[in-house]
Amino acid sequence: MNTEVLMSIIPRVVIDKIPLVMDKFTINTPLRLAHFLAQVSHESGIFKVSIENLNYSAKGLLATFPKYFDVATATAYEKKPEKIANLVYANRMGNGDKSSGDGYKFRGRGYIQLTGHDNYASFDAIVEDDILLNPDLVATKYQLLSAAWFWNRSKLNSISDMGDTDDIVKKITRKVNGGVIGLDDRIKHFHEYYKLLS
Repeated sequence: MNTEVLMSIIPRVVIDKIPLVMDKFTINTPLRLAHFLAQVSHESGIFKVSIENLNYSAKGLLATFPKYFDVATATAYEKKPEKIANLVYANRMGNGDKSSGDGYKFRGRGYIQLTGHDNYASFDAIVEDDILLNPDLVATKYQLLSAAWFWNRSKLNSISDMGDTDDIVKKITRKVNGGVIGLDDRIKHFHEYYKLLS
C-alpha cells in the first residue's frame, strides 16, 4: 500500500492503522481496501465521527425510531441521548433492560458503529484491552479495527472480490447500512480510492 497517495484524503492517524486491519482481516488487495475505505469513509463522515450521535429532536425521534416513540414520548426524550439509547437499545443485542444502562454504555462507536453488548463482547475477544469495561476505546483507539472486525464478520471481502462496479458497492452498502442510504457518496469514494490504490 502506498500511504503517500492516500494522505491527501485520509488522516495520518487512520493511515497508520490500515496495515493492521489489512493483515488481521485480509483486507489486503486494492479492490478490498477500496471497498472497505469507501464504506468506512461514508459511515464516519470521512473519518470524523466515531461515536453515535443520539442527540435527536422530537421530530428526529419520530422519524428514526417510530417503533419506540409517539409525540408525547418523543417530546419527553428529545435531546437526551442517554435516555434515548437506553430505551431504543434495551433488551436486544445482549443488552439488559432500560434501567441497566446498557443501551447507552454499548451505543454505536467506531467508524462502522459497533452497537450492543454482544457485539462489544465479540470484538473484545480480539483485542488486549477490556472493551466491556472500557467501551469508549472503540471510539478512541479501535475505530478502524472495529470496522474491520464488522467487515470480516459480514464476509465483505468475498463480495468485494466480485469486482469494481457500482452494483458491487450497492451490495456491500446493503450489508453495512441495511439499505442504500448514501449510496452515491459510497460509490464516489470507492472509485476515488480504487484509482489511487490500483
